[in-house]
Amino acid sequence: MQFLVIGRDGKDEKATERRLAARQAHIDLGEELRQSGNMWYGAALWDDKNNMIGSMLLMDFPSEKELHDWLDKEPYVTGKVWEKVEVQKCNVRDPWQFNRPREWFEKRAGNT
Repeated sequence: MQFLVIGRDGKDEKATERRLAARQAHIDLGEELRQSGNMWYGAALWDDKNNMIGSMLLMDFPSEKELHDWLDKEPYVTGKVWEKVEVQKCNVRDPWQFNRPREWFEKRAGNT
């Protein structure tokens, strides 16, 4: 079962500090989830001034309970980075179509 998760950061003056403090643990857990197949895709959300203001993740878990078990230990939740978390069930059609080699993305972004 796939889920679109959007976490919106707090807007207080310590929001960026909390994000940076929890970021490595968030990335490390994300890598574990990617390796297990539970996280398919993630992206930082940016404002017009190129400040990180949230996150988007496409997750796949057998049940909503397992999704919530992850959220209970997600560093951006436990570290109070995300002020609001939206979860929407979704269904990705033909997810294998997004598996392109790294070089394809680098070329598209002009990094080659």
